[in-house]
Amino acid sequence: MRATIGRDSAGRRGLTLIEVVVILGIVVVLIALLLPLSRGSREAARRAQCVNNLRLLALGLWNYQEAHAKALPPAWTLDAAERPSHDWRTLILPHIDERSLYHSINLAVPWDDPANRTARDSRVLAFVCPGSPAPRTTTSTTYLATLEPSGCLVPGRPRPLDEVTDGMTNTLVAIEAGEDRAVPWVAPRDADEAVLLGLATAKLHHPRGTNAAFLDGHVWFLRADTPPRILRALATVDGGETIDPNSY
Repeated sequence: MRATIGRDSAGRRGLTLIEVVVILGIVVVLIALLLPLSRGSREAARRAQCVNNLRLLALGLWNYQEAHAKALPPAWTLDAAERPSHDWRTLILPHIDERSLYHSINLAVPWDDPANRTARDSRVLAFVCPGSPAPRTTTSTTYLATLEPSGCLVPGRPRPLDEVTDGMTNTLVAIEAGEDRAVPWVAPRDADEAVLLGLATAKLHHPRGTNAAFLDGHVWFLRADTPPRILRALATVDGGETIDPNSY
């Protein structure tokens, strides 16, 4: 005698208990198969948004130089005592539709002065990778300029665009460093050589690599195991290197 779930008013046979178990088993298998796809889709969406963020920052740098005699902003400004004061992310705010936030910042005092607390406590979506552990609340960023001695952004002085002789397509301007390298977005801190060459051991937001913005505005996914010599070459504006795109 077979156990059944029931019959309808017309007397049609209901599902047997075995059939229900089989159906539930199929559903569980389908869910198990679809979950990795769902996770993969979420990662693809996060990576795409991260790419868009970096494109916006590269566009902000481009718009900045258009408004400042064809010169890129300094990596950070210096105060009268030659101490770091305000970073490039602050300087491009008017060029990424964050004018009101920019005008709330007192550039006459350093970024960490109490007068700039409101800005420090503000969250700027363009500076936050959605793969961050707390993307909806963090006021930190992992989007850091590359600070090679011959890098795009120079501490304390603007860099005229005509000094970039390696070609804008071949010149890194910013990378998404690991979560362990996150800094307050207003802080004058960026990716020195140790950060740039430490991608292989960093707590990256994306599997196997990280997004990086080039001066011409395109964003490339850098493999975490990219050789140091390639990273150094990409980070310089005038090294004269020939770089195979397949090498990174």
